[in-house]
Order: sequence, then C-alpha cells, then structure tokens
Amino acid sequence: MDSSDSVLINMLASKSFEILDKSNEDVEKVCWMVVHEHHHGLKPFEYDIREIDETLYLEVLKTTKERMKQ
Repeated sequence: MDSSDSVLINMLASKSFEILDKSNEDVEKVCWMVVHEHHHGLKPFEYDIREIDETLYLEVLKTTKERMKQ
C-alpha cells in the first residue's frame, strides 16, 4: 500500500466515522456505503448490487473500527 492509498483509506474512514457519530447505523453498512459512493460517484440505492473494491472496503472498515476504540 502506498501513501496515496493510505490517504484515501483515512479520508473514507473519517467520513464513515463522522456518519457513525451522528447515527446508530451498522459500521459495516456505513463503510460499505462510503466506499460505494467513492467508487461509483453516488450513494447506493436500495438493493444496489454493484461491486466495490473489496480490499479498500476492508481497510476502511478496519481503520474505522480502530478509531471507534479510541
């Protein structure tokens, strides 16, 4: 992972954390929605099955969960 990947992961994790701070949403769902919006340029709609970058999603989820523990 290079520094641009790290910046992107931190940016998306921050966005996820911000959403979670204002809602009671499920962390996995929020991270998936944030990565989906980044990848496709718009928020997912109900039953949206378009693929996302699974590796990016897992890194964003991991980073978001780490921030939640602090």
